[in-house]
Amino acid sequence: MFMSDRIDKTEAQWRETLTPEQFRVCRQQGTEPAFTGAYWNLKASGSYHCVACGAPLFHSAHKFDSGTGWPSFFDVADKGAVAAQQDRSHGMVRTEVHCQRCGSHLGHLFPDGPAPTGQRYCINSASLHFEPQDAEETTA
Repeated sequence: MFMSDRIDKTEAQWRETLTPEQFRVCRQQGTEPAFTGAYWNLKASGSYHCVACGAPLFHSAHKFDSGTGWPSFFDVADKGAVAAQQDRSHGMVRTEVHCQRCGSHLGHLFPDGPAPTGQRYCINSASLHFEPQDAEETTA
């Protein structure tokens, strides 16, 4: 993803396009309660996109059940789609992940995932939009 693809909007513009929960999570670095999001237990094949800008972020082939109550992935769909930075909020030191294209908060990255990466992208469902795998792709 190139920086020319970067999407910048004002807070008011984001509020117009996102639901209140999506805005709280994506633009105010919120977290949805565990086991409440739409995708924590979804097992369908497809891709997960940024709810704010539509950038492809994760694929169902990289999703696993971490037991945490949030969608968890061991890898990203495109290495340039997700950016990481240190997060020292709430008295902890964690790695926050956000959409490279629009800056939306997605969740956090932890070093306790399965092989082959050993990483766990712990992502809020509110920051994602799921697109099921096209039926034509499964028959090709």
